[in-house]
Amino acid sequence: MRHPSFFNTLLCVASLLASCIEPAAAIDTKRSDVKEFISHMADSYGFKKRALRKLLRGAELQPAILEAMGRPAEKAKLWYEYRPIFVTERRIQEGVEFWNAHRQDLDQASVHSGVAPEYLAAILGVETFYGRRTGTYRVLDSLVTLSFEYPPRSKFFRDELEQFLLLTRDGRIDAKSVKGSYAGAMGAPQFMPSNYRRYAIDADANGRVDLWSDWPDVCASVGNYLKEHGWNAGEPVLGEATVAPEKALELDGRKLALSETVASLNSKGVIFDSPLPAEAPTILVAADEEDGVRWRVGYNNFYVITRYNHSALYAMAVYELATAVKQRMLVNDSSQLAAAPTPATSP
Repeated sequence: MRHPSFFNTLLCVASLLASCIEPAAAIDTKRSDVKEFISHMADSYGFKKRALRKLLRGAELQPAILEAMGRPAEKAKLWYEYRPIFVTERRIQEGVEFWNAHRQDLDQASVHSGVAPEYLAAILGVETFYGRRTGTYRVLDSLVTLSFEYPPRSKFFRDELEQFLLLTRDGRIDAKSVKGSYAGAMGAPQFMPSNYRRYAIDADANGRVDLWSDWPDVCASVGNYLKEHGWNAGEPVLGEATVAPEKALELDGRKLALSETVASLNSKGVIFDSPLPAEAPTILVAADEEDGVRWRVGYNNFYVITRYNHSALYAMAVYELATAVKQRMLVNDSSQLAAAPTPATSP
């Protein structure tokens, strides 16, 4: 039996910790901006105001979400710090296992979208570890918090809240139970509600789109998103480049835009081999390593990946994970082929 003072100490520590945690609060539905949103949903889409007020009052404003919005990894880290988060031995191996488990779904999605299977798998690997980590926040809480308590992007998140309410109503989904990221992204591919409604596909034609556990839907929807954003089948994503030291100071490798071409980069002293013609659009990418800058050239498909997440770091992580998973698959397939028994020949 422990001494009573031990329990008193524990109680004091628990009370102190509790006092440091800001409790979640309900949204005030009498606020002018909230009332305006409710009226908009009622007038535009036929929502019942009373039911919508009740739903919004059930949402909890989450201070932790506002804190997370201020420190995304894509903005807080350099490439050599960001890469080890996503391109790991475990994520590569689980990518191979995912590909083997869902080969038919990935192949069918690839045929319809033109996106190679390794990129479909890699996006799911980076986003949610192949569907295992889809988020622990209630999407309703996330979107209400960001819609009404995050002024820098309140318009964007209010639009997403609108789309979420339409998605859950039309899909007969319980809006109070859906979970996702702190920003309101959902399912294995982490689609925001507007993207869910716009790009998600019922690939197996079962009458509903499920981006949490229906893998034909998941793979096809990721492929459709990339296709609709301009993916060019069979084209490269990223290539290595070198730059003479005297030219490096004149170059900007931080712009996320297809503002260069193969020819224009060559003329500026960027040396790289490209399978694409001189007029093909490109992005010069400066990847920060511990010992200096590593220069790379991104093509149209690299830019398309950044439409999924507006970050060159994200697109490089997807590229490297996709490349590593495909290489491992090729090695494993070759090993299995070599180990297969040789058929007996007829005499």
